[in-house]
Amino acid sequence: MGKGHRPGDVEARRAERARDVALFRYALVREAADPSLTTRQRGRLVRELAAMEHTGPRGERVRVSRASLDRWIRAWRAGGFDALVPSARHAEPRTPGAVLELAVGLKREVPGRTAAQVAAILAEHTTGVVPSARTLQRHFARLELTTRPDGRAPAGFGRFEAATPNERWTGDALHGPVIAGRKTYLMAFIDDHSRALTGYRWGHSEDALHLVAALRAGLAARGVPHVVYLDNGAAMVSKQLLRAMAVLGIRLTHSRPGQPEGRGKIERFFRTVRDQFLIELSAPGAPEKITDLAALNEFFAAWVETVYHQRVHSETGQAPIERFLAAGPPAVPTPQRLREAFLWSEHRAVTKTATVSLHGNTYEVDAALIGRRIELVYDPFDLADITVRYAGRNMGTAVPHHIGRHVHPAATTDTPTPVPATGIDYLALVRDRHTTALTQRVNYAAMAGQSETPGPARAVAAAGGVLPAQTDLIELLTATGDHDTEPQEHQ
Repeated sequence: MGKGHRPGDVEARRAERARDVALFRYALVREAADPSLTTRQRGRLVRELAAMEHTGPRGERVRVSRASLDRWIRAWRAGGFDALVPSARHAEPRTPGAVLELAVGLKREVPGRTAAQVAAILAEHTTGVVPSARTLQRHFARLELTTRPDGRAPAGFGRFEAATPNERWTGDALHGPVIAGRKTYLMAFIDDHSRALTGYRWGHSEDALHLVAALRAGLAARGVPHVVYLDNGAAMVSKQLLRAMAVLGIRLTHSRPGQPEGRGKIERFFRTVRDQFLIELSAPGAPEKITDLAALNEFFAAWVETVYHQRVHSETGQAPIERFLAAGPPAVPTPQRLREAFLWSEHRAVTKTATVSLHGNTYEVDAALIGRRIELVYDPFDLADITVRYAGRNMGTAVPHHIGRHVHPAATTDTPTPVPATGIDYLALVRDRHTTALTQRVNYAAMAGQSETPGPARAVAAAGGVLPAQTDLIELLTATGDHDTEPQEHQ
């Protein structure tokens, strides 16, 4: 089975692991430990670091408390990098070195073997001490056998940059402040070549509906990209988004879990948003100015267009909007094509009575479609208007038979639409009637006049907000909430 580790080798590996830990700690606190930062700036960075997951020195996902981060910052200031090196442990390993060497050999022999499988093989092969799968996993991670089992370094990704505007957009979500008692989220897309922000929208939910709203406005204002790059969140893989991509001919790609390469540009932009826009929301007077999503989107649009897009970017040497428009204005899709792309669809089987159901509603379709599986295409904010398609061909509209729901369950607005006031004071009417009865003066004409007192004009819905960088798209966007839909009136 071979001989175990020599004492010198063990100590060297311990020292190497200790320095790996110190390097991990230094990488975390390096920016926050910058003496030029103010106390507020440092506190914000430390809070963000404590709220995130990080790749630990052994390749595992870890969280670090704020107390630990503060302790490491103090240690680095007092003694530099060496102060971050943990104290050496002198306990002898409980697993014999020969067994660990054999485990390493089994892993390298077949890199696909898991730690649990190697432990099972060892249990069959030897009668001595067999380490647990967890112990083997930590040992393999220390030797980098989980990332480079054949001894070769992992492939480098380099610094990628798209060659032209609209070659690639990257989308993501940023957690924002609490507005009107609810947390906000920024859905945003950035052009990889120019760093221009193409589509964006603040909302109260990090869901597919808000992602699609930001993307739709971006497409209408900045054109159609060849590729859209997203992570694997639920909003990023919704069937509504996939349908829109297919209709517009956009290739949708996703980063692999744990390997977010290529997302650095939008993450840097989000940091700029925090440092230059969100920080100003805490300035005196700002809370009084921004009380709802409409105001937040309005102020953000102004900042993007007049500050971020006009300022020279440190990496490109050009202002984002100048670099984006260097080859001329982009070709934007027609409103008809854009609307078709963002319609929702469901497939249903037609019953023997030539009807289909959708979210509790019942519709009648052409009797020729009985027994067929058809596609229902619709605006999620108007379930009374359904287009029927079969084998890609238009088969007319579905006639509403029973409508109990006019809006798709997932198509909710961020803020409730104000209810129009009736102008009726019930208690005053009762009082007046009682007074009339007491005085025994029955004046029907006067009573009729009271009942005809006109109420206020019909209230106008004012939810949602104008999307930034797309102030010329107000007519395209909805007036029924924080969504990009055609305005609809429902009875």
